[in-house]
Amino acid sequence: MSKLTKNQKLADAKIEAGKSYTLEEAAALLKEITFTKFDASADIDVRLGVDPRKADQNVRGVVSLPHGTGKTVRVLVLCTADAEAAAKEAGADYVGLDEYLEKIKGGWTDVDVIITQPQIMGKLGPLGRILGPRGLMPNPKSGTVTPDVAKAVKEVKQGKIDFKVDKKGIVHTSVGKVSFEPQKIKENVQAFIQTLIKLKPNTAKGTYIKSVYLSSTMSRGIKVDVKSIDA
Repeated sequence: MSKLTKNQKLADAKIEAGKSYTLEEAAALLKEITFTKFDASADIDVRLGVDPRKADQNVRGVVSLPHGTGKTVRVLVLCTADAEAAAKEAGADYVGLDEYLEKIKGGWTDVDVIITQPQIMGKLGPLGRILGPRGLMPNPKSGTVTPDVAKAVKEVKQGKIDFKVDKKGIVHTSVGKVSFEPQKIKENVQAFIQTLIKLKPNTAKGTYIKSVYLSSTMSRGIKVDVKSIDA
């Protein structure tokens, strides 16, 4: 077992064992337990009271964080020629069709989000083995398959994220950067949790939001008092 570094010991000393912090306290504490030399992500893990093995409890959705993610998102738009100009104007990093399909076939996936039109999806089917495992396959539920690609680009660039529950019933995503003011992290978390609550499956029984943890890249998790999130 590796020994804890000096910084890790300092971080651990700031987190009281067994304590649930208010969202406001947890957002502020993130800065105190983060010692990375880069601007670390502020991450959230939410354990849901669902059974992901059941199709009707496979929670998935999108949310536009009020203060964005703080990340530079590289967007590829695969579209018809008449939509290219609007996609570029909206801020897409790469725009085109056949040439990018060929690049992807060759293994190129150097983007964070792919947006396309419904009529193009047929051409992406054969690329599922490449895009699927990397979470890059466009999906109507996440808003990345749409006739209005320009609008989708703007939303993604402004902080729209998509998420889904994993096999263990946990939803994990980033809700900003540690450099954000605690209030902005708090408001991003509130927007995310409110969206999760709206997506609660009708068939889910018992407690829906079981636990919430905030952490930064490479830090310990801070347990958040669920009741404090709407405060």
